[in-house]
Amino acid sequence: MEDIEHRTIKVNGINMHVAEKGQGPIVLFLHGFPELWYSWRHQILSLSSQGYHAVAPDLRGYGDTDAPPSVTSYTCFHIVGDLVALIDSLGVDQVFLVAHDWGAIIGWYLCLFRPDKIKAYVCLSVPYLPRNPKVKTVDGMRAVNGDDYYICRFQEPGKMEAEFAKVGVANVLKNILTTRKTGPPILSKGEFGTGFNPDMTETLPSWLTEDELAYFVSKFEKTGFTGGLNYYRNLNLNWELAAAWTGAKIKVPVKFITGELDMVYTSSRIKDYIHGGGFKEDVPNLEEVIVQKGVAHFNNQEAAEEISNHIYEFIRKF
Repeated sequence: MEDIEHRTIKVNGINMHVAEKGQGPIVLFLHGFPELWYSWRHQILSLSSQGYHAVAPDLRGYGDTDAPPSVTSYTCFHIVGDLVALIDSLGVDQVFLVAHDWGAIIGWYLCLFRPDKIKAYVCLSVPYLPRNPKVKTVDGMRAVNGDDYYICRFQEPGKMEAEFAKVGVANVLKNILTTRKTGPPILSKGEFGTGFNPDMTETLPSWLTEDELAYFVSKFEKTGFTGGLNYYRNLNLNWELAAAWTGAKIKVPVKFITGELDMVYTSSRIKDYIHGGGFKEDVPNLEEVIVQKGVAHFNNQEAAEEISNHIYEFIRKF
C-alpha cells in the first residue's frame, strides 16, 4: 500500500481525502458503509498496473474527508456535487465509475444526474432502484421489512451511534464486514446486539487480515459512525429531491456484479427485479449481470482478484 499516494482536494465546500495510483484513464472508486477508500486497496493496485489512474476518495463523512455536522448535509445532491467537483479537479471530462453498497447508490445518482461525466459503470451489490412516486423510500422499506429492519433502525440521530458505542468500534466493523447472513438485516429492537452477523467468530476470514481490520477501526474510532449513518437518514429527503427524475432511465453502459450470498441480492423481490427484466428496462445499457458463487456482500474485498478482472474486462472495451 506504500505506493498509493494520498492528497486532500477542496470540493464543494469540503476537504476530501483521495487515495490514487497510476497513469491513464481515470477509474473512480466509491466505497460503501461502513467502509473507506481502503476497501478498494486491491483494485487500486490491480487497475493501476494495467494502465489506469485509480482514484478512491473517502466519501463525505468518512475517514479523512470532512464530516459536516448537519444531517441534511448528506443528501444525494451534496454527495454527487462532491464527486462532480472531484472529477473536474482531475482535469478530465469523464471517468470510469466503480462503486459498491452506498457508493453504488450514489453511483446511480451520479449516472442519473450527470451521465455526461461517466464513460461506463461497474456496479457492485446494489442495483438501480427506481423512485416509486407513491411511497417514500424508508416508508416502503418499513412496510416490507418491519420497524427492526436495519435502515429503519438507523433513522433516529444518535440512537444507533449509542448502540454501536456499547459494543465498540472494532466489534461493529468486524461484525458487519464478516457477515454471511442472507436476507434483509433485522436488528433486535433497541440494541445492536449480535447485529448483522449472529454467527461472528473470533477468527477473521482469509480475505481480511487483522492489520486490514485495524486500519478501518483506527479511522472509525476517530470519526465515529454518524457521517455514514447520515446517508441513510436522507433516504426520504432524497426521494423528495429526486422527484424530477421519476421514470428517467440510466443511459450509461453498466456491468452489475453481486455475490449469491449478498444481503441485498437475497432481500425481498431484488432477484426478480435483477433477472426478470425490470433492471434492464430501467438501465437499457445494462450489458452484463454477474452472480458470484459463494460470495457475500463485501465482494470487492472477499473476491478481490475476480472483481479487479471483471472491472478491467469491462472498461477496456471503451
